[in-house]
Amino acid sequence: MNRFREDIEEEEIGPEPELKAAPAPKKPRTAEEKMDSNSFISKLFNDGLVTKEAATDALPFLCFLAFLGMIYIANSHFAVNNVRRIDKLNKEVKELRWEYKSLKADLMFRSKLTEVAKKVDTLGIKELIEPPKKIIVKSDEY
Repeated sequence: MNRFREDIEEEEIGPEPELKAAPAPKKPRTAEEKMDSNSFISKLFNDGLVTKEAATDALPFLCFLAFLGMIYIANSHFAVNNVRRIDKLNKEVKELRWEYKSLKADLMFRSKLTEVAKKVDTLGIKELIEPPKKIIVKSDEY
């Protein structure tokens, strides 16, 4: 427990602890014993925590879980690809919208009366100075 230095009083020194002797070296094991005793899976099955029958009974469930995991991963990849495709299409729509607006503005400019007059002047067509006249045709009624 942590205490302030002011609160610590000199503790009584007790008897020194006895030193234990070093453990005797074990006899060397064979490679098969090392593999068998060190393997987590072998300990799991040999010590009786999980029997072989229980493991084989749980195998279809584990396969089902693995299948669900693969479906989950595939679904996430599909969703990411859809998001990327949507972003790409949104960017393309924005570009096309800007192109439409610029072309529309250019067309509006070129369709002004003065701009049309400049273009057709090269063909010899001139703008009317006097207003158009209305032609009235008398029809004979029977």
